[in-house]
Amino acid sequence: MMTAHPPFPDIASLWQETAADRPVFDALSGGRHYDVAIIGGGYTGLSTARYLARRGLSAVVLEASRIGWGASGRNGGVVSGKFRLAFSEIAARYGTDTARRMHDLGIEAIDHVGELVEDYGIAAADYQPTGSLRCAHNAVSLTSLKKEVEWLHQALGDRACSILSAAEMEAETGSRDFLGGMLNTHGGIIHPLNFVFGIAAGLKKSGIDIFENTPVTGLRREGPGVLLETPGGTITAGQAVIASNSYSDLTSATSAVRKAIIPFRSAMIATAPLSGTPGAGLLAQDRSYTETRRMMRWFRKAGDRLLYGGRGAFGRTDSESAFAVLHRAMVRQFPELAGVAVTHRWSGLVAMTMDSIPHAGRLDDRIVYAVGYNGTGVALASNLGKHIAAIVVGESPDLGLLTSERLKPVPFYPIREPAVRLVAGWYQFLDAIGR
Repeated sequence: MMTAHPPFPDIASLWQETAADRPVFDALSGGRHYDVAIIGGGYTGLSTARYLARRGLSAVVLEASRIGWGASGRNGGVVSGKFRLAFSEIAARYGTDTARRMHDLGIEAIDHVGELVEDYGIAAADYQPTGSLRCAHNAVSLTSLKKEVEWLHQALGDRACSILSAAEMEAETGSRDFLGGMLNTHGGIIHPLNFVFGIAAGLKKSGIDIFENTPVTGLRREGPGVLLETPGGTITAGQAVIASNSYSDLTSATSAVRKAIIPFRSAMIATAPLSGTPGAGLLAQDRSYTETRRMMRWFRKAGDRLLYGGRGAFGRTDSESAFAVLHRAMVRQFPELAGVAVTHRWSGLVAMTMDSIPHAGRLDDRIVYAVGYNGTGVALASNLGKHIAAIVVGESPDLGLLTSERLKPVPFYPIREPAVRLVAGWYQFLDAIGR
């Protein structure tokens, strides 16, 4: 665990360079009281404040750094309603009704992104509901995708998914690497930093208090509620919401959820503009694209640039080797980019859970939490706030597998990093041999 000492430096990402005007918020000074105090100013925390206010409760958002500093401002900007487990796999493990509810939550989350963009007038988010494409790297993966599409059609009546042939994949992506793919017209792409800026600016305009550079260094029960300590002052509230996700180790205040997730570093690179280069025609449909490899890589266009990302980096700092691996993979997949400069390289933490499912619920009668989006948090996190608000007021929303009676810690937490390295190495081996 590290101790938070703001201000933290901004991440030199493509999103930072192309960001719209940043909303400005003061640090907390002195003492204040609210109905609910929210730790974390990302998608989850801001959305929770929005829906608590709609229920007539006073809420405050406490951000350790600046809005957009964490995962909400540095992710790949993929709007998806999927989970790491396929819906057919969820049905096999937990039943078709549970799979249907999880599917409905995913669609609800995608629709909610459009609602937020419209309600707050976030044109700078450049939300494009163009869908996504899963790219099969071998025959085994393609067979799996075909079965998933057939199951979605028959079991859930979801006709948004279809299978593309190898020729269609080449025409769509510009790459000959794929034997086929699964097109899903749900979802799309977005400028993630402008999206979170727009939500924060909308909340500010509606009178909701947000404090930046205000790490919560202490959280404890006091009287009928809770007391939150920060470097500049204190907050008393009836309840607290922990929405710090993969950055839950900044201070000890969020230690109750820290050991339930594994922060996994995801790295990204962005090319120079492609106009006038051999790569200008790549990814012409402006969707998001993901490989079927276990050590998944993803790619998309952002304006006239190509973004290429993947998991497999470790530690708290950027890794030169991870960026080099991404660049080699990108050029191998898209040889047209061999002579195109990479202008931006950045990374951030993804909160993984042992069961690959996000979790939300109560820690006790005064503290609510939401963590573990497993890399698909743009839509899911920004939508979960409405359900967290319901939990705060004593309701029991149907969240399918997301609801957990007790947040379970990661086994052998002190050795999580070497364990993750071992698992990642095994996955890389399986990918290499085509399993």
